[in-house]
Amino acid sequence: MRKYGALWALGAMSGTSLDGVDAAMIKTDGHAVFAFGPSAYRPYSDEERAVLRAALGHWPGDPETAAAAEVVETAHAEVLSRFTGAEVLGFHGQTLAHEPAGRGTHQCGNGAIFAQLLGLPTVWDFRSADVTIGGQGAPLAPFYHFALARHLGATEPLAFLNLGGVGNITWIDPTAPGPENPGALLAFDTGPANAPLNDLMQVRLGKALDEDGALAARGEVDEDFLARFLRHPWFDLAPPKSLDRNAFADLVARLDLLSDADAAATLTALAAACVAQAQIHFPAPVTRILVTGGGRLNPVMLGELRRRIPCTILPVEDVGLDGDMLEAQAFAFLAVRVLRKMATSGPDTTGAPALVGGGQISRPD
Repeated sequence: MRKYGALWALGAMSGTSLDGVDAAMIKTDGHAVFAFGPSAYRPYSDEERAVLRAALGHWPGDPETAAAAEVVETAHAEVLSRFTGAEVLGFHGQTLAHEPAGRGTHQCGNGAIFAQLLGLPTVWDFRSADVTIGGQGAPLAPFYHFALARHLGATEPLAFLNLGGVGNITWIDPTAPGPENPGALLAFDTGPANAPLNDLMQVRLGKALDEDGALAARGEVDEDFLARFLRHPWFDLAPPKSLDRNAFADLVARLDLLSDADAAATLTALAAACVAQAQIHFPAPVTRILVTGGGRLNPVMLGELRRRIPCTILPVEDVGLDGDMLEAQAFAFLAVRVLRKMATSGPDTTGAPALVGGGQISRPD
């Protein structure tokens, strides 16, 4: 294995929950994590979020995407300009559309802008290369999850669960030589997570989310609805597999007959039920699941996970990690791997037929 020195890498992520831009620095050589640096968050305004929502499902050249790109690039410029000392930037952008077996994948925002603005080599468009050769293009954080499992000193199989707009999970064997090795990882989307719940709150109450699960806590779960939903053929598909944020866009409408509280309780439980169903695909049982993403801040959603899954379930903060910034850190980590021509995904994480090092590199003039 060729040895490289560690770099301070800056990563930025705008997720499918459409809450805002996370940015964080880590020190890494693309294999190990040596230090965690500063982080920052820039929320989207209600007006900006409305522009992004209007662009969901649209592709480059569609009129809606120009306005969305302006929002994404402006927000990123504001938060990234707060950092000093970075040697490379990983810019993910905002996913507007994702059809791996169709038109491809579309992350809004031009990374070349930030190479000039910040004077840093910038890695962006992380997903297209994977999709082009037949992969799902998602999830992309698993190689970083492997590095974190090593950083934590794990010796038994464990999983990282990201509950964003869509849920995704990474099963890890930390005794494998590296994330590229067969059997080290299995990663896939579990199903809808916060996206339908957030949509329900927006449509019915004009709110961005069910803060602290307060509405869901007052409702009752429609378990029959969950059982019917989980019979959808997608859940039986062998991983790796991925979903677009709006893959089950009719979920909110299907709960029209339920009260606000019961609908919120049902969608909160649905996120957990999808994760519980996903366990059938694990190569071996896990001793613990470490939860990141916005869902870990919802005590009702965490309670549903613990009720439905028989293992230790902890927010990542309980093991010393930052759940708000883990995805941004992942793209910092992947940027270093792309610079050094290392793989960022492969057959066990995205279903690509071979290991892939995805991402364009733009350099300052």
